[in-house]
Amino acid sequence: MPASYSFSSSWHVAAPLAEVAAAVADLEHYPEWWPQVRAVAKLGPDRAWVRCRSVLPYTLDLVLDAVSRTPPVLEVAISGDLTGFARFVLEPSADGTRLEFRQDVEARGRLALASYVARPVLTWNHARMMAGCRAGLARRACVG
Repeated sequence: MPASYSFSSSWHVAAPLAEVAAAVADLEHYPEWWPQVRAVAKLGPDRAWVRCRSVLPYTLDLVLDAVSRTPPVLEVAISGDLTGFARFVLEPSADGTRLEFRQDVEARGRLALASYVARPVLTWNHARMMAGCRAGLARRACVG
């Protein structure tokens, strides 16, 4: 039986929307700035295979399919160890870009089983992964 997760957060990055959007839309280069994204292989113009590992010793194998690559909405459909979507909605602000993040996924297999006893730890692990995204994106977008 799958285990459902929903995550949302709001961030601010002190960089122009165009720079932030370019970094978020460029899946192939995630490992350069997002430490928890260990590998990316382009499978097509709007499709990539991604391996992610946060703090826990468990690597996720995912396939991301672009749903929207046009700001303000950047969204991917997720399949593999998780199924669902991840979406960033970008909005310009006086001193940079505001990002609204939303992810709804279902875990299957061992990860779903682990959810029954370790949901708080898995949620914490996801928070650490997204903290890496936030910090790395700020560095990447500010450098351009």
